[in-house]
Amino acid sequence: MFLDNRVPAFDTGLIPFLLVHTVEDIPVLTLYIVLFLLLILSAFFSISETSMMALNRYRLKHLSQSGSRGAQRASALLAKPEKFLSIVLLGNNVINTASALLVGEIARRYLGDSQYALLIATGAAAFAILVFSEITPKIVGANYPERIAFPVSYVLSPLLRFPPLQWVLWFVNLFVQGLLRLLWIRPRSTPQDYKPSVEELRALVLEAGYVPRKHQSILINLFDLEAVTVDDVMVPRHQIEAINLAAPLEEITQQLTTSHHRRVVAYTGRLDDIAGTIRIRHALNLLHRDELTLDSLRKLARAPFFVLSGTPLFTQLQNFQESQDRLGLIVDEYGELQGLVTLEDILEEIIGEFTTNSPMRAGGYTKQDDGSYLIEGSTPLRELNRKLGFQFPLDGPKTLNGLLLEHLQDIPEPNTSLKIAGVPLEIIHTQGRIVKVVRAAPPNPQLEPEVNPISAE
Repeated sequence: MFLDNRVPAFDTGLIPFLLVHTVEDIPVLTLYIVLFLLLILSAFFSISETSMMALNRYRLKHLSQSGSRGAQRASALLAKPEKFLSIVLLGNNVINTASALLVGEIARRYLGDSQYALLIATGAAAFAILVFSEITPKIVGANYPERIAFPVSYVLSPLLRFPPLQWVLWFVNLFVQGLLRLLWIRPRSTPQDYKPSVEELRALVLEAGYVPRKHQSILINLFDLEAVTVDDVMVPRHQIEAINLAAPLEEITQQLTTSHHRRVVAYTGRLDDIAGTIRIRHALNLLHRDELTLDSLRKLARAPFFVLSGTPLFTQLQNFQESQDRLGLIVDEYGELQGLVTLEDILEEIIGEFTTNSPMRAGGYTKQDDGSYLIEGSTPLRELNRKLGFQFPLDGPKTLNGLLLEHLQDIPEPNTSLKIAGVPLEIIHTQGRIVKVVRAAPPNPQLEPEVNPISAE
């Protein structure tokens, strides 16, 4: 009887009774303080998650290699995203649940056990968590990822090594892994480095505000080297300046002394019978010593460097580097000469046109007072698209003349008007089977391109 009086029988409702009375004994001010601290902790986990995920991986790698301790810790956390996200979500959800319970208790203190108390408590808890612990901190974390992620990494790294939390995470991950297996999802054991595509790199360069505009243009042109072929930048066959070794010596001498180039193509009889390329300087030295003869010119001719039609510019740039040559003759699959490409032509595709234009280059455009452009028919379509903002197709003809002939399927007459790729065109002058001059309306009146004078050839 004595023992029965000292130790009452175990009552299953004793623990809830003690808990309720314990919470009721806490002052309301203390509940507010605890709720405030819980919201701050929840905001910490939210801002940590967003700032870490918003970090630029390339800049983070650079800062890590530069010795930044915060960047190194952040990289270590992101190297194991499943553990990092587990600790953040665990802390966030536990704290948000506790916050909701506290809001419910505070509402009960003011409203009692009213039927509206639960509804008001739920709305108040959702509002407080969304505003103070979710939306606001995540917006801040997304806007200032480095300022926040690097300092918080000093707190999250020890948390991941805290043994009790490791046990809890291990237990939770047992269920996560089981659920993933049921969904036939196999997560990677180690994160793989993401390799961006060329288009993604192009967008990254264009959006990088710290890259000068000229540098942006060069980088974009580098990306296009694999897509652009030698046929897009070559000097067409009929525009190649060449000397015929079967011609009289006086005619060859006149051509050599008036040439604007360092090297010219030499052929015998017909242009497809290439003898080689001759350096003008060496030929003029022979002329100065009165030793210039047809035989001496043949000896000066260097073996031609042939390039297959359709070769990408980047490949041809490597070929020039390996062969220590600067000029190539483009031939088709039948060995017939199609055109000529030089190292300068490829460099112009990367860095833009040089200050002086080669006389071999036909084509050009001039801006008129009414805003339209007079364009020579031999102007490459790529040049018009790049400088004037047109959208002419590039998968067919390479020049404006070829595009017009393909579109009309006939030799057009002057004053013929048409529209291609949304650009109004008017044929001004033709010569034989060639369109010489075309008038085009600008696609963008605000565009102010660099105007090149039309060649007089």
